[in-house]
Amino acid sequence: MKRTILITLSSLIGIFAIVAIYRYCLRKSIPEAPLSEQVQSILKKNGCLVCHSANPDLPFYSSVPYASRLFKKEYEHAISFTDLSVIATNPDSIDEVTLSMIEHAVTYSTMPTATYRWFHWGTGFNSKEKSILSAWIRSTRGRLYPSIACDELANEPIRPLPDSVPYDAAKAELGERMFNDTRISLDGTISCASCHILEANGADEIDERTSGGINGLFGTVNAHTVYNSYFNVRQFWNGRAVDLQEQAAAPPVNPVEMGDQSWDDIIKRLRKDKKLVKEFEHLYPCEGLSQNTVTDVISEFEKTLITPNCRFDKYLKGQTDAITDEELAGYETFKKNACATCHTGIILGGQSFEKLGIYGNYYADRTPEIEYNSDDDGLKSFTSNDTDLHKFKVPGLRNVSLTPPYFHDGSFITLEEAVKAMAKYELGKTLSDNDVKSILLFMNTLNGEHRFLN
Repeated sequence: MKRTILITLSSLIGIFAIVAIYRYCLRKSIPEAPLSEQVQSILKKNGCLVCHSANPDLPFYSSVPYASRLFKKEYEHAISFTDLSVIATNPDSIDEVTLSMIEHAVTYSTMPTATYRWFHWGTGFNSKEKSILSAWIRSTRGRLYPSIACDELANEPIRPLPDSVPYDAAKAELGERMFNDTRISLDGTISCASCHILEANGADEIDERTSGGINGLFGTVNAHTVYNSYFNVRQFWNGRAVDLQEQAAAPPVNPVEMGDQSWDDIIKRLRKDKKLVKEFEHLYPCEGLSQNTVTDVISEFEKTLITPNCRFDKYLKGQTDAITDEELAGYETFKKNACATCHTGIILGGQSFEKLGIYGNYYADRTPEIEYNSDDDGLKSFTSNDTDLHKFKVPGLRNVSLTPPYFHDGSFITLEEAVKAMAKYELGKTLSDNDVKSILLFMNTLNGEHRFLN
């Protein structure tokens, strides 16, 4: 028995010694090279691409029986957060969310995990590496994602909204009328504005978990706000529409939303309005009134639904008294808890698809009144890829205090509940009441201005 124990201990010591030598040899000096190449070297020698890559370059000792189980667990956990494969090929084309995730790891020293360090001795960014990574983040963010913030705050993960984006005023004016036109629905009772109430929040009624359509039917997903939707990387929770125009084409032919009809039926109905036909012929001489032109004018109108000049925008642009010290502390709490990694950029989200339920089974915990349905599959329902199961587009947080209920299924009525749930299922932690209150104070600074909003 003692002999067996000694042999086992000797074997473990031998393995750890080999791993230590292997890791030491990898800790080469940072090359004299452009920032992007230095970043590649830093992330590679710290083993970041071992777990955060769809095709991991596993070290030889990952096949050791006990180690293999840990590697598998760490890899599956890490890849659910982010894939850093782009770093190995072209770090200068990195997306804004991944950039913010790296920044959080550098700023708060959250990577690598304690378990990972057991098998990757000597990993963890040192002061020189942090300095290089921070310089690269600032440079890359400034080049790829320029901000209109003041110089001092131009490198923040959140950027102020512009006052407007380019759009065709004549088409937008017609688009506003089509947005409110109930003739697009089969029974003439539902318009785009029915589920996207511009005078309230750009989404549905606050007391409705999901949107109602014709004949008293209800869908299975919570309506996104249409405000600032222009900045989403794709449209819908599952990303099935590439842009606003493609999104506008879907609800009218959805049997639950606007009726079991075709766009040919809709256009035939609209053509009875001779004045409307002439307006479209004036704006689109070659095409006139069609599915393409109706959805195009609606998308042009939706480009005008931007809510700039919230108090936090004003702060970012240099008006230091636009928010209170408590609200600024809330922003720091928001960043410290990694909220600004996914909820980053110009609308604090809308740029990536993330798994709901990284820590824990969200659907098993959900109220039994909400039955599992195909919309709960998330991105997978669009891509058919198993790895996309339960991934949803991260919603933007602008005007978030005005847009309850929350999540794709509308399962949380209050913003406080939503914040706590995000911490539980996406961070694996229970936020203190003070931290929740602090984050909510910050979120209340994100309500912007628009002519439809009071």
